[in-house]
Amino acid sequence: MLKRTSRSMLIFFGMMLVVRGAVAQLPDFTKLVKQYGAAVVNVSTIQKPQESDQQMPEEFSVPEGTPFDEFFRHFFGEPGPGWRLQPRETRSLGSGFILSRDGYVLTNYHVVKDADEIVVRLQDRRELEAKLIGSDQRSDIALLKIQGNDLPVVKLGSGDKLQVGEWVLAIGSPFGFDHSVTAGIVSAKGRSLPSDNYVPFIQTDVAINPGNSGGPLFNLKGEVVGINSQIYSRTGGFMGLSFAIPTEVAMTVVEQLKSQGKVTRGWLGVQVQDVTRELAESFGMKRPQGALVAKVMPESPAEAAGLKIGDIIVEYNGRKVDTSSMLPPMVGMTPVNETADIVVIRQGKEKKVQVKIGELSEVAEKQLASSKSESVPVNRLGLAVSDLTPDQREQFQVVKNGVLVQDVKPGPARDAGIMRGDVILRLQNKVITDVKAFNTIVDELPKDKSIAVLVQRMGNPVFLAIKLDE
Repeated sequence: MLKRTSRSMLIFFGMMLVVRGAVAQLPDFTKLVKQYGAAVVNVSTIQKPQESDQQMPEEFSVPEGTPFDEFFRHFFGEPGPGWRLQPRETRSLGSGFILSRDGYVLTNYHVVKDADEIVVRLQDRRELEAKLIGSDQRSDIALLKIQGNDLPVVKLGSGDKLQVGEWVLAIGSPFGFDHSVTAGIVSAKGRSLPSDNYVPFIQTDVAINPGNSGGPLFNLKGEVVGINSQIYSRTGGFMGLSFAIPTEVAMTVVEQLKSQGKVTRGWLGVQVQDVTRELAESFGMKRPQGALVAKVMPESPAEAAGLKIGDIIVEYNGRKVDTSSMLPPMVGMTPVNETADIVVIRQGKEKKVQVKIGELSEVAEKQLASSKSESVPVNRLGLAVSDLTPDQREQFQVVKNGVLVQDVKPGPARDAGIMRGDVILRLQNKVITDVKAFNTIVDELPKDKSIAVLVQRMGNPVFLAIKLDE
């Protein structure tokens, strides 16, 4: 009995030691909050109503004895001559943090957008009117200035040096609750969101809610590594997916706003896409990587440097490009007129290209957006094809005839093994001269019969068999 009791006690104390060891490994954020919490501020804005905001006519009448009459009398009193509803001010709330002792404050663009008045409230309850120095919608950054001396400031760190799985902490004003502290880990880095091509977001599982926007994201050293900007949510509340702007991106914007009042971005002038497993195989690559150039804009830096459709950009200024979403932020942060060293894979071989980066103007951005919205019709084979340009003929080693496969949807062509980037030369033993001829032949193809198609892939012709079951 004594032996059994002693053994149980040993097991119990052993478990306690394990638990204490696990607890000891958890981070302690108390010193960090005490040291830098005072530099985090509440940012509130007021947007005054405009004349165009008034929805009701200047004079109106409501029939007496109706529910509407009772409603208006209860809430607005007795209507008099010329009585009208008064439009109300719009208020918003966010967070921010102090960058310098003389009062520069960083927050999100969407927190102060269209604001007529901006008020910054410090931890000691002081409320100071802020001046908007400048803002940048593309990166969702805004720089404010308040009057003050010897203000508490944060210490800046590097979002680029963050490791996935590393502990991080956020301080902000979710739903107006000032200086709320939440913690979590880095879930991923370099995330690209559909509406933000120029920010490689830090993804975390830190609880971020409305009002946290613009607040700092700290690492365990007490350094600001990001600016909390967005959440992914189906309900409007926290769901474990939060996104922060890396400090490097934010400070690049801040320096430009201070020096020139606006932000300029680098422009390469290409439309890119990811390299899929099938495309990697067709290009003779060991694994999918890089940004595949699908289009080169006319009169762009890329065209001037000799970049071609079908080039796969795998390195930019010494940094690896694993996915197409990694390229736009790299280019955007490159100073205008600076020469960038790019490594591409062209026809299975690595090639170095130097490009003098241009400026991303509104015209260039609209041109890129319009090119993305262009769609090629998909035919009954599930293929979207286009005519070959002279550059493409040189790249794909096709002297004449043929159409280029731009996209492959589920259907007979995909089942047959046709891939994006293939050049279709013959279909049902008929020469394909252009897109019009190709679509005519496709429309006349018989059902329930195998049809031979000749494609050229990586300079080599190959026959495949297509069968329409419809």
